[in-house]
Amino acid sequence: MAYIRRDIHIARTPAEVWGFLGEPARLHEWFPISGCRVEGTKRWIDLPTGITFEEDIHLVDNHQRRFVYSIVNNMLIKDHFGILDVVDDGHGHSIVTYSTQCTPNVLALVTAGAAGQGLAKAKRILEGGN
Repeated sequence: MAYIRRDIHIARTPAEVWGFLGEPARLHEWFPISGCRVEGTKRWIDLPTGITFEEDIHLVDNHQRRFVYSIVNNMLIKDHFGILDVVDDGHGHSIVTYSTQCTPNVLALVTAGAAGQGLAKAKRILEGGN
């Protein structure tokens, strides 16, 4: 199993950042996917290639600003667990951490690239740079 982690500093309050990133149905606005939908504790994400991944949402904690999910029922991904955290940097801005553990290992590299792109886009959006 491979583990990846991407961090980014965003010059917005944790409440502002969480208000955007902590909403599971808004993932497609910042992560490099073409769409998503949420029904209860399930989310389906559509990749630009036309592939759809099914996810179980385990936790949306608005107090700790933590989102936990896993990709399920997928022939490519044997095991997956992802966490998104938004924490205060001590100066009123935010540090966002996106971490994933995944099997097969090579898919963790793909996730790491997508997470890096997604966090960079979220930063641009939230800081007003589009």
